[in-house]
Amino acid sequence: MMKSKTVVVSIAVPSAAVYEFASNPENLPRWIPSFCKSVTQINGEWVVESPLGPVVFRFVESNPFGVLDHIVKLPSGLEIHNPMRVIPNGDGSEIIFTLFQTSNMNDEQYAEDAKLVEQDLRTLKCILEESH
Repeated sequence: MMKSKTVVVSIAVPSAAVYEFASNPENLPRWIPSFCKSVTQINGEWVVESPLGPVVFRFVESNPFGVLDHIVKLPSGLEIHNPMRVIPNGDGSEIIFTLFQTSNMNDEQYAEDAKLVEQDLRTLKCILEESH
């Protein structure tokens, strides 16, 4: 089993609006600037220009449950499954991301990755709360 950490950020915006924004791959550069410099659709796949080079994002189909799971295929060919959810919390929502420590990641890299995930979710929070 891989080590995991679940990052949760509360957003004072209804879950449907959070899901709509976060599920649109075209918005990735706005809220994941640490990893996503640009995004384009090539042959039906979403390709992100990242610090590692081109990375392919594949999201689950749109759904009414707030599931935003996605697979990230790195230039090395390694595919990483990222479980992600938006759940209602009163008039707002919670965004939940589970990060796994892959076999090619040491503890220091994993801790840094976890910090970046939290930072990106907080960026998402700021963008959405400022626009609503």
